Amino acid sequence: MKKKIKWLVIGLVLIGVSYALYSISRPAKPMDPMEASPPITFEVTTETLVNTIEVKGKSLYEQETMVYAPFSSKVTGWSVEDGQQVKKGDVLFKLDQKALQNEIAQEEAALRKADLEADLQAYMAKLDEEDVSIDQTITERKRALATKEINRLTQELNGVTESIQRKTLAEKKELLGKSEYRAPAAGIFLYETAGKRPQAVGDNQYIGKIVDLSKLQFIALVGEQDVFRIKPGMQVQVKMNAMKEVKLSGNVLRVSKFAKTGTDQNNIDQAAQFEVVIALEPNDYLIAGLSLNGQIETERKKDVTVVPTIAVMREKDAYYVMVDKGNGQFERRDIKIGMETSEKTEVLEGLKKGDVVVLQ
Repeated sequence: MKKKIKWLVIGLVLIGVSYALYSISRPAKPMDPMEASPPITFEVTTETLVNTIEVKGKSLYEQETMVYAPFSSKVTGWSVEDGQQVKKGDVLFKLDQKALQNEIAQEEAALRKADLEADLQAYMAKLDEEDVSIDQTITERKRALATKEINRLTQELNGVTESIQRKTLAEKKELLGKSEYRAPAAGIFLYETAGKRPQAVGDNQYIGKIVDLSKLQFIALVGEQDVFRIKPGMQVQVKMNAMKEVKLSGNVLRVSKFAKTGTDQNNIDQAAQFEVVIALEPNDYLIAGLSLNGQIETERKKDVTVVPTIAVMREKDAYYVMVDKGNGQFERRDIKIGMETSEKTEVLEGLKKGDVVVLQ
């Protein structure tokens, strides 16, 4: 009896395993076409279509006025702090005038001496002319003519030297008027080294700059495939990487006609980069040095018939879509397209608003 039960259990196990293997290896039952997922469809609409070019770059101040020392001297006083707002004409610093005044006095004395020497030389030449005698020999006459010519050339040379000296003197007097240096523009004054005031300066030494914070620019680079599509005056929507929720606006100021310096123009595999300057509207959050992204609007069309670009198919030089006729019926329809973007395509002929196209 026990043997029969044992063999019965073994038989049931074998039947179960066989059924399981059969179920796994059996081909799946074909899905009923009526149970298949519905096709993806899009309705043809009328919209405003906009084409843009994405650019990236940095913000820079549009107007920076550099400040240089007018002449070499000690600084007797500073009237401006680092980061201080200044008006055009405000005194920034004062320079010691003594050394320059001494130079001017020496120049004036040298010119006065030269004038006296020229007068004396002219008087002596006049006396020599009066002493000319009819009884002079030919040699003496030639010597007198040579002396006269030398005197003339000397006077001419002295005149050139005097002209240079007088010009130099006028320049130094003009510099003396700049010893009280005034701001050439309005804005924020920034020292070359933050907070460091030099106690002495050299000729034409860089002191700092005056920055107009109200005017900033967006400097971006574009490739050669986009540079000819961008024109001055085009609108630009700008975002800051640091504060993406802040929306900025601007317009294209100018587009470089030359590839940016540093681009290897001899390497045919490297695409050239061109600089695009975008003027930005003032914003409280906008400062120089920020990373910016921009969308330059290169083309805009209002009230055009559009269809999703993904639904447009191409066959050689022809374009077509599959139109949903209802009841699971689709037909091919050739279309003529116009403006294209990555998301939408303008349809000039072949479709009307309300038509439904199918994605295949």
